[in-house]
Amino acid sequence: MPVVSAQPVLNGLSVDVEEWFQVGAFERVIDRADWDGLESRVERNVEAILALFDGAGVKATFFTLGWVAQRHPRLIARIAQAGHEIASHGWDHARVFTLDAARFAADLARARDALEQASGQRVTGYRAPSFSIDARTPWAHRVLAQAGYAYSSSVAPVVHDHYGWPEAPRFAFRPLADAPLVEIPVTTALLAGRRLAAGGGGFFRLLPYAFSRWAIAQVNAQGRPAAFYFHPWEIDPDQPRRSDAPLRSRLRHYSRLAAMAPKLARVVRDFAWEPMAAVAAREAARLDAQAQVAA
Repeated sequence: MPVVSAQPVLNGLSVDVEEWFQVGAFERVIDRADWDGLESRVERNVEAILALFDGAGVKATFFTLGWVAQRHPRLIARIAQAGHEIASHGWDHARVFTLDAARFAADLARARDALEQASGQRVTGYRAPSFSIDARTPWAHRVLAQAGYAYSSSVAPVVHDHYGWPEAPRFAFRPLADAPLVEIPVTTALLAGRRLAAGGGGFFRLLPYAFSRWAIAQVNAQGRPAAFYFHPWEIDPDQPRRSDAPLRSRLRHYSRLAAMAPKLARVVRDFAWEPMAAVAAREAARLDAQAQVAA
């Protein structure tokens, strides 16, 4: 049954727009130089997501690779025309901790230019590929602030083999004392004092829907918004299969793809949603109010 509330918490709904072959699970078996020769499926998958969102009456943020925007500008325009936010996912899914500050700034600028040209929107939000802003990249938030970003949703405050910053706050925070940039970590739930990743993606796809519904409801019961994400390739069970990828990567990438779209249809109806920029603005106001009280 849907979550019932007189004033439901508005959660952040987002899509990380990338091709099936641009994921971290395949980065050691698919060379970037080969990307243009592989089957593109991002347009058909995003169109299906737009139809799902339209049917549910929700708006979202599409954190999109500049590489995708350059090759599919009409798709980006279509997303923007449907009333959704266009935000940056970097240029080509390079993890932030593989870059230095100068290369990160160049990556941001290149991606933003492609996204803004295609969408006609000002890009003010960013999500790092694979949530790769962590303790290894203390300079990353400074670069984002200097580039004029209003918010980032790039931190996973959990322990994970590919990413994670378990010492980071669970909820929105200002990573810099002298800049208005807001960081909105991906959602975690608490169980027996442990943080559990619960913000979407593979966790949402692989675990029973009841877990995600419980986790989002737990966060909302605290009066806080969840930050939820998924990828277009996760609703595509007919995508090409890479038998040369490690078994663990194949299990993560291909498991329960057919179950994803029906689960998404449930979650967008069971909770209240809005784009991440709106969540960031409200969380910034909350942080300002807390600072005034503390002063």
